[in-house]
Amino acid sequence: MNATATVLPLMRISPDDPDELLVSQAGQGNARAFEFLVKKYQHRVLALIGRYVRDSHEAQDVAQDAFIRAYRALPKFRGDSQFYTWLYRIAVNTAKNHLVSKGRRAPEVDIDISDAEQFDSGDLLRTHDSPEANTGRDRLEQAVRQAIAELPEDLRVALTLRELESKSYEDIAAIMGCPVGTVRSRIFRARDTVSKKIEPHMDGTFREGAGQ
Repeated sequence: MNATATVLPLMRISPDDPDELLVSQAGQGNARAFEFLVKKYQHRVLALIGRYVRDSHEAQDVAQDAFIRAYRALPKFRGDSQFYTWLYRIAVNTAKNHLVSKGRRAPEVDIDISDAEQFDSGDLLRTHDSPEANTGRDRLEQAVRQAIAELPEDLRVALTLRELESKSYEDIAAIMGCPVGTVRSRIFRARDTVSKKIEPHMDGTFREGAGQ
């Protein structure tokens, strides 16, 4: 019996190669391929974990642990989803497990709200370039950041993935391990909460736009 008959040779790879090739090579033991994947996604993974673990040094340790878990699990990756979706799911689970191990409360699943789609625009969280908006932009942006930081973990993560990383509801559902309806619920509640908190910092122009 030839035990090496199914083993493919390691290829010359580069950071610009598609994820599929890098994942395949990393799964066969090509450490450089996995190094490219880490460099490509490390900032996104750290930002995601930072929504759960607030201490930056602690978040870096959790992110490193997430990548180690991903590397060990690579042989089981079947390609049913995109690599970053699979990786983000591992990162979320690692962050939740870390919270539990420290005696902290991990995020809970919310109740679905089927009509949350009407709040899909998210305009209040994006930059406005009108002269009126420029006057108080710094105060408004600070208020938005503060309002997002004060959200419960589930709402903060869902909103960040949607608004800052422009991910689809389906991708967010896969990353957070919950139904799409739950994602819509979280984003609906997060936007509603942020909108109410930043309203005192908005002038008449913003208020008119928010009502459209």
